[in-house]
Amino acid sequence: MSHWDRFQKYFVRYSNLGFSIDISRMAFEDDLFSKMAGRIESAYKAMTELEAGAIANPDEQRMVGHYWLRNARLAPNDALQQEISETLAATLKFAADIHAGTVTAANGKKFTRVLVVGIGGSALGPQLVANAITPANPPLSISFLDNTDPDGIDRVVAQIGDELATTITLVISKSGGTKETRNGMLEAEAAYKAAGLDFAKHAVAVTGAGSELDKHSTAQGWLARFPMWDWVGGRTSLMSAVGTLAAALQGVDVLQFLAGAAAMDVETRQRPASENAAMLLALMWHHAGKGQGLKDMVVLPYKDRLVLFSKYLQQLVMESLGKEHDLDGKVVNQGIAVYGNKGSTDQHAYVQQLRDGVNNFFVTFIEVGKARDTASIEVDPGFTTGDYLQGFLRGTRKALAEKGRESITLNISELNAFNLGMLIALFERAVSFYASLVNINAYHQPGVEAGKKAATDFLAQLAKVRAELTVTGRTADEVAAKLGIDPEDAYHMLNHLAANAQAKMVLTGDSPALDQFAAP
Repeated sequence: MSHWDRFQKYFVRYSNLGFSIDISRMAFEDDLFSKMAGRIESAYKAMTELEAGAIANPDEQRMVGHYWLRNARLAPNDALQQEISETLAATLKFAADIHAGTVTAANGKKFTRVLVVGIGGSALGPQLVANAITPANPPLSISFLDNTDPDGIDRVVAQIGDELATTITLVISKSGGTKETRNGMLEAEAAYKAAGLDFAKHAVAVTGAGSELDKHSTAQGWLARFPMWDWVGGRTSLMSAVGTLAAALQGVDVLQFLAGAAAMDVETRQRPASENAAMLLALMWHHAGKGQGLKDMVVLPYKDRLVLFSKYLQQLVMESLGKEHDLDGKVVNQGIAVYGNKGSTDQHAYVQQLRDGVNNFFVTFIEVGKARDTASIEVDPGFTTGDYLQGFLRGTRKALAEKGRESITLNISELNAFNLGMLIALFERAVSFYASLVNINAYHQPGVEAGKKAATDFLAQLAKVRAELTVTGRTADEVAAKLGIDPEDAYHMLNHLAANAQAKMVLTGDSPALDQFAAP
């Protein structure tokens, strides 16, 4: 079959949405849909149950309802429907009051900047929106504290500078106990205090009812509080107050953003597999990696404003699909590695390896039809920069195909709030479908919790190591023996203390075992 014939056969277009998906450059056999029919049917059934409110996270006995956020009428009871609708209305009204100057900074001036304090999906989703669909000159500019890196925190605070006096800070944490976010909040609070400002009069909480953050913000008299629900996971929380508040403050048309997601939900809820863009993505992932994640997903959006989309998908896909056990308890070590750049920057980065190196990937191109909102100059006779961008996309796709490298191409008519909502919903549903195809749970994350516990254990040991420092000095072996801990752990803790002026280090040779650490 010629490329043209295959393209016509496997090109799917949603004309009403200005969206298309082309899987013709994936080398699957024509009988894929019939071979996978049973799994496809099971995946559709699981999605129907999920959207109806079935328990999807057995670890926490909770539903997974991010689909309800863009259509509250889908929520399984009246109380949830009302709470979703009222919360959305409240976030939009609060943003409008900020813009109008009805709610002001402590000095009586209008807020000019937003500082988001969060981690993972609580920051990454708002960052994607900030880069992709905020106006070029938003009513409020935005900054993020998205890590417990003191140097990074200092740089953000320095960049805000005197504008801190008119900065509203959103602290986002479902439990309020996430250490990275708690640390960011304390650092922000200290920055406001150092500037002679009352943090509480600039602070808003987005958190679970009754959480540590909920109690703290209430006791301190923060400006406002908005809910995070236990049935919304961090990586799928962008269309809750986690994302809608920051987006609205920046002038994003939040209702259009939600409408785009809802529209993609509708299309991928009712269409057969051969026309269902989300199922097609899931099937291509399954085909490429043989249902075992054997190939990486390389995401290449040909639009600068989507540069964070690959990072966003990295969390969504890898946290959802990276699982040790399947639903039957068997060890399967599932997952799909995701990385990406942007076109045509990728031409000068790693396309060389993609074309000529190890064939351990498939590419997802994201094409945006409208090049710019204004008229273009000609950079060569008859050609614009947008023409070149399209040429690089098509050229890269063709060059990869010539070497047997597989690719999917998604197209949206232009990059706006509606269409970004569509793309996010598309991949959320694809993740859910793929999880069903490979018989895993996409909505729990035991590995993340294990990492948090290990970090907590490290900090408890660090305090003990610090207490063992003496004036004369000790080696890592001596400290470890005294405390009954791993000497390598002790060595790294002692190095950390020395690097931050909490210990003195004496290099006595080439071996770490000979290094001595003393009290400062």
